[in-house]
Parts: sequence; structure tokens; C-alpha cells
Amino acid sequence: MSFYSSRPEDLLFDAARKGDLPYLQELIQSGVDVNCRDGRGFTPMIIASYDGHLEATELLLKAGADVNIQDYSGNTALMGVCFKGYPEIGNLLLAHGADLNLQNGSGGTALMFATLFGRNQMVKLVLEAGANTTLRDQRGLTALDLAAQQGNEEAFLLLKEYPVE
Repeated sequence: MSFYSSRPEDLLFDAARKGDLPYLQELIQSGVDVNCRDGRGFTPMIIASYDGHLEATELLLKAGADVNIQDYSGNTALMGVCFKGYPEIGNLLLAHGADLNLQNGSGGTALMFATLFGRNQMVKLVLEAGANTTLRDQRGLTALDLAAQQGNEEAFLLLKEYPVE
């Protein structure tokens, strides 16, 4: 995106990245597609949530943003939030129907991201929401395997508390 771009979609991405609620609202009201994608397949909602903008994420969801769109690598907003560790946004995405068990191109899930990056509050959140603990990535590893591999004892113990489906 050029700094001087005036394409409405580029402006929407910029507003989502900054969490600029008034401008986001204006662009949404003008009819810009809230599910448009950039060159990596990100949507404005994926960007807003990844950057920690709770209110911008909520505004985009209310405007019809698809909570389960996957970027071109297969990652979802929930995966990004689990990577970054934003429980409030995670709860919002789950309340809007985020699929806990979508897998990206490497087989990773939101639970695996939370486990790998030590976001144990997110591990607990997605486990309580019903994340499948038996899914395996392309290497054949489950979230429990990843917790052990990373030395993440807290996540390991949390994962052991939840029954295998």
C-alpha cells in the first residue's frame, strides 16, 4: 500500500491497523467490503485483532467481518490473538463463532499457537471453549507435545486436565 493510496480498501486496512474507530466507521458506512484481503490474505479484522484493537475488532465483526477467514497461510484472527496473548479479543472472537479447530497450512491451531508462545491464559481460554486437544500439526505433534517440547509446564498441566476427544 502506498502512503498516498486512496483506494478505500487500503484506507480500511490502515484504519484497522491504527484502531481508528471514527474512520473505520466512516469507511464501513461508505460500503467498503469488510472482508477484503491484502496481498497476504489478511482482512481488516485479522489486522485489528492481531494489533490488539478490541473496539476496532468488535466494530468490524458487527459490520459483518467473517471471524473464520483464513489468510493465505491458513491463519485466522483467533490464531493471531493466541500468538499475541489478547484474552479479551479472544473472548470476542469466540462469541462471534470463531472456529477453535481450524488448522493452518502447517496444521497449527489456535491452541498450538497459545501453547508454543507461552500464552497460558489463552491456552486456558481455548481449552474451556472446547478446543480439540488431539489435533496434530504436519510434524504429528499435538498441543500437549508442543508444551512438553517447549518446557511450558503450565500449559502441559492445563492440557492434561482436559479430556481427549
